[in-house]
Amino acid sequence: MNRAALFFDIDGTVLSEITKEIPASTVDALKRAHDAGHFLFINTGRTYCSVPVELKKLPFDGYLCGCGIYFTFDEEVIFEKHLDPERGDEIADYMTKCQIDGIFEGAEDVYFTSRVSRFDRLENTKKYMNNRGLGIERYMEQRRCPYDKIFIYTDEKSDVKAFFEFIKDDMEVIDRGSNTFECILKDYTKGTAIDWVLEHFGMTRDQSYVFGDSSNDLAMFQHAGHAIAMGAHDQVLEPYTEFVTKTVEEDGIAYAMKKYGLID
Repeated sequence: MNRAALFFDIDGTVLSEITKEIPASTVDALKRAHDAGHFLFINTGRTYCSVPVELKKLPFDGYLCGCGIYFTFDEEVIFEKHLDPERGDEIADYMTKCQIDGIFEGAEDVYFTSRVSRFDRLENTKKYMNNRGLGIERYMEQRRCPYDKIFIYTDEKSDVKAFFEFIKDDMEVIDRGSNTFECILKDYTKGTAIDWVLEHFGMTRDQSYVFGDSSNDLAMFQHAGHAIAMGAHDQVLEPYTEFVTKTVEEDGIAYAMKKYGLID
C-alpha cells in the first residue's frame, strides 16, 4: 500500500495502563510498519519530557507533544509554542485561590507546588514522576517555571467556573472525567499537529491513521482519514471512530494494523 502517516496516543493505546508496559506485539508491529516505509508519530497530551524512555527506543519518526504545541521529526525540533512565563505565574496563583491543584507540564520538566496536595491521585502521580527524575528540580513557588499545559484536580471546594473564566483567553479545557481537566494552549490540539504533518509531507487525509482511547484524542479523530479506537475507549470518540480494535492488552495495535493492511 501507499506510504501512510500513523499517529499514536500513549496511555491506554501504546502503553497499557494496567500492566504499565508496551505489549511485545505492539513493539513488533511498529517495527514492521516502519520497515514498510510508513511514518510513525507519537501524538500525545504529555509534554516531551514525560514521554517514557522505553517509547523513545522504538522507531518513531517524530513526537507531537502537549496536544499540538511541540513537534520533533528525526530528532530535530520542528515547531514549539509556549505559554508566557509571567502569565503562567498568574494562572498558578489563581489556581491556588480557586482551591485547585495540578501538574504543570513543560517540554523539559514538570512542576508541582511544594505543599502536600489533598488530592491523593496527584500525590501518587507526583511520586511516579519523581521516580522518573521529573518534578524534583524546582517548585512552582520559585516562579517562572516554563510550563505550557496543566492537568488539574478539583472537588467540591474548587471554584472551577471562576478558574476556567480566568484562563479562557490563553487555554482550552478538556474534561478528562472524575473531576479532572486538561488545560492546553488555545488554538492547538492533537488535530492541528496532524494537519502540519500531512501538509509538510504532501500527504492526503486518507493516508492518515490515528490510534487512541481518551477524550483528548477527539481532535485527532476528527482530523484523520482513519480513526481507530482501542477496545476500551471514551465514548466521546464514537461518532468519529471508523474501527474499534481490541484492547492494548489483547494486542489491539497489531490487530488493527493488520486489518488495514499496514503490516502483513
